[in-house]
Amino acid sequence: MEKRIKKSLICSAVNDFCFNRLIIGEHTPKAGDVGIFQVLNDTGAYIMDKQGIATKIFAGDYIMLAFGNRYATNQFEGYVPECPTRVCHLLGRGGVAGVLKSQNATFRQVPAEIELVGYACDLATSEVLNTVQLDALTRFNPDSIRTKVVLSVGSSMDSGKTTSAAYLCKGLSDAGKRVAYIKLTGTVFPKDAQLNFDLGAGFVTDFSHFGFPSTYLCSEQELLDLYQSLHDLAHEAIEADYIVLEIADGLLQRETRMLLQNRAFMRSVHGVMLSCGDSLGVLSGLDLLKKWHCEPFAVSGLFTASELLVREVQEMSDKPILNLKELSNCKGVELLELLSNKHEVHLLPEKQCSELPMAA
Repeated sequence: MEKRIKKSLICSAVNDFCFNRLIIGEHTPKAGDVGIFQVLNDTGAYIMDKQGIATKIFAGDYIMLAFGNRYATNQFEGYVPECPTRVCHLLGRGGVAGVLKSQNATFRQVPAEIELVGYACDLATSEVLNTVQLDALTRFNPDSIRTKVVLSVGSSMDSGKTTSAAYLCKGLSDAGKRVAYIKLTGTVFPKDAQLNFDLGAGFVTDFSHFGFPSTYLCSEQELLDLYQSLHDLAHEAIEADYIVLEIADGLLQRETRMLLQNRAFMRSVHGVMLSCGDSLGVLSGLDLLKKWHCEPFAVSGLFTASELLVREVQEMSDKPILNLKELSNCKGVELLELLSNKHEVHLLPEKQCSELPMAA
């Protein structure tokens, strides 16, 4: 193919490959499979390149993407095709391709329609290249988590959990702590990690480091192994005192729910911070987490921008509320330092634990 191929972030490590258009009609893709697509419509869309720079795409352009699933309640829902498929959609600007199933009615952006023109295949074996590096993951062992891990979770997508995490990173960094930021779940996009780096995290990474276009529909063991592996990267890079670990989307999302109810995972967690968009979200979120025997040390998020919403929560709950200023100064750090030993904080009762999956 002579025309320039615009390569997306998730495919940045794909260099030497052969172009195979003959298997389009017979190969059923799986998450991580690398394809070359031609853009069919002008929508003003763009993809992120390996430097995190936005690259505009236009009808007729060739782009390199990886197949993946997408779960974004405020934007798109989409899936890897279940059979050989030509026409797909750009599901994520970090380079995720799939078949659109639904779109939030308030999200006005039309997804770019793309046509698969061939697969990127291994030069030696002719097998379709896949970005996901399962063999590089380390088996999860909660007793090997050597850093204080602080979970940033939210009541829903766009509830403020990334911003809360970033300002907590600033507070920890300003207090002299070595802090790393990890985004464990979501769809590949560099903005969240960059914000946390800008605000003071000494090391940032996410699931795309191991080639995952997204984590939606990953198995529980894959998520746990991914967590272990990203933790190890952060520990080796800066021997972090704290890792702020963000889990994407809301409490009811599949992977979030799965992790928060996993006894072994929660045993490795030092503290949980809940971010919400409104006061009712705070109360319902706290109630749900209580049922899961998970007690956040504080609540934050978009609702803290409104003094009225903050007062509504204060009238109904005594849970500490941290706005961005308080997260970035000593208050958030003080609350974290007061927490008990991390292996005692979130251990579920034995009766319920027996019903939950355990990592080997």
